Amino acid sequence: MVSLRLASNVHLFSSSSISPRNPSQLLLRPRSLPLTPLRSRFSRIYAFSSNDIKVGSNIEVDGAPWRVLEFLHVKPGKGAAFVRTKMRNYVTGNTVEKTFRAGSTIQEANILKETKQFTYKDGNQFVFMDLASYEEIRLNEADVGDKMKWLKEGMDCSLLFWNGRIIDFELPITVKLTVVDVDPGLRGDTAQGGSKPATLDTGAVVNVPLFVNTGEDILVDTRTGQYMSRA
Repeated sequence: MVSLRLASNVHLFSSSSISPRNPSQLLLRPRSLPLTPLRSRFSRIYAFSSNDIKVGSNIEVDGAPWRVLEFLHVKPGKGAAFVRTKMRNYVTGNTVEKTFRAGSTIQEANILKETKQFTYKDGNQFVFMDLASYEEIRLNEADVGDKMKWLKEGMDCSLLFWNGRIIDFELPITVKLTVVDVDPGLRGDTAQGGSKPATLDTGAVVNVPLFVNTGEDILVDTRTGQYMSRA
């Protein structure tokens, strides 16, 4: 379950500007935390044709948001053409295969992506902050999942909202992490290649070349968990 909390140093209301001559001012307005109008915060929903499906499309099927992972347009010798897809449910994480008739109307999922900074971990919760409004958003360990091994304080991530609800978040594709524990490479081994496991400052373990030593910064691909290069 995702919970929201406002930073404690935000002062929402001010009574100094209320004039007894103007009763309408009794409807207090936020002073330090401008609220984004809903029509600009959440994108409009559009319908498009199944022929427009591509990898990465966000669609709504049976009242749930899905991301298209694979697709194939099929035109058989007999019968109507169709689009075969492989989709992942944003909410449950389940992956299914589904077929759509060619040219059929599909609803776009109302998904908005916002950049938030991971600031710190509070118990079993990961705290992200909007650097413009100082609004805090907390994700539980179950919401973060395996992505926690790449999270580092100060890292900008993309949180995905569906109808005002957080359904997922995306890490940067490339992250810079520090090697905190690794066996030293043997003399002569580096010329012949090879790899060894290294523990990073986030607790993740990746295979690195034999020439990488403790204390060095490296770049890791968060999609594959593979070493890319020295930073």
